[in-house]
Amino acid sequence: MQDNKTITQSDTEISLYYIKTFSDTAREPFLILDPKFQIIGANASFYKNFQVTKEQTEGRFIYDLGNGQWNIPELKKLLEDILPNKKVFNDYEVSHDFPGIGVKTMLLNARQLDATQQILLAIEDITLKRAIEVKLANYTKDLEKGVSEKTEELKIRIDELAKMNSYMVGRELKMVELKKENEALKERQRLEE
Repeated sequence: MQDNKTITQSDTEISLYYIKTFSDTAREPFLILDPKFQIIGANASFYKNFQVTKEQTEGRFIYDLGNGQWNIPELKKLLEDILPNKKVFNDYEVSHDFPGIGVKTMLLNARQLDATQQILLAIEDITLKRAIEVKLANYTKDLEKGVSEKTEELKIRIDELAKMNSYMVGRELKMVELKKENEALKERQRLEE
């Protein structure tokens, strides 16, 4: 009689089959690791995005993959320190310069499956998103600077116009005053005649 808590080789193979089937349908890169961080499988998106083959990947330890390019300190900390305690981590942002590929900014999500202790690691490449965010932030900063400069120019122009208006009103008032004086002089002159 089999103990319900005992996981058989068959159960592990069935579990792996379902995980691989699931990961193969996903657009984002996935790695399936055993509890010692050896790669059991990866999906086509992983192979394509990180320019590796199945032969170069499966059976290797994640830290040895691509001549050590996955020996990323942040990833190590997540897998070895956080995952064993929490069994899951979500949206950990990591940037790394991959030889031949360039710098990639990634969101890492992982879950350790209770039954088999296998680890499902999802990798979302957000490099383009972050680049767009930086460009947008720079554009916004430039736009705000431009608006601020134009606002300052308008303020200066408004102040100049206010001064001119003050001079013009003062001049008008002086003209009215002179006109009244002129009329008063004419009236006085007319009365003296």
